[in-house]
Amino acid sequence: MSILFVDESKTKGYTMVAAVVAAGDLASLRRDVRSLVLPGQRRIHFTKEADDRKRLILSRLVEFGARAHILHCAAKTQARSREACLVGLVTLAKANSHSRIVIERDDSIELADRRILFREVKRQGLGERLAYAHQAPHEEPLLWIADAIAWSYAKGGDWKRRIEPLVATTEVMRP
Repeated sequence: MSILFVDESKTKGYTMVAAVVAAGDLASLRRDVRSLVLPGQRRIHFTKEADDRKRLILSRLVEFGARAHILHCAAKTQARSREACLVGLVTLAKANSHSRIVIERDDSIELADRRILFREVKRQGLGERLAYAHQAPHEEPLLWIADAIAWSYAKGGDWKRRIEPLVATTEVMRP
């Protein structure tokens, strides 16, 4: 069983990244990712890191064996794009037997997310097999993996090239 840790980028369309972590690797990968935090930092937030740090963090994520799925949608509104990506996450979870989805908390959209996820879990017949939750990024270091990949994917160029070893799949979602 594995868990998806999800963050997004709202640049150049809407991109949702789901880092995949096997249940047995949770503790060691959390420890590895936490080791990248500098003294005085509460968490890694990729937009606030210097370019040299970004390169180091991405290199270390590759060394750690991190993997992720990218879902991208360019609907007319962010709400429609997010919904399409959330539906895609549930479909991805079903296809790969992921047991849980953990999404970076954004209080302004959490209720809408829960409605979409509840509907999709039920529609896809996942019932008790798929759980989901929202967590603050300072509480869950594995969300930082998705944050780094989402930022790099949206930035493009050399940053996108650097995440290639981390990306398992990329899917364009239709609203």
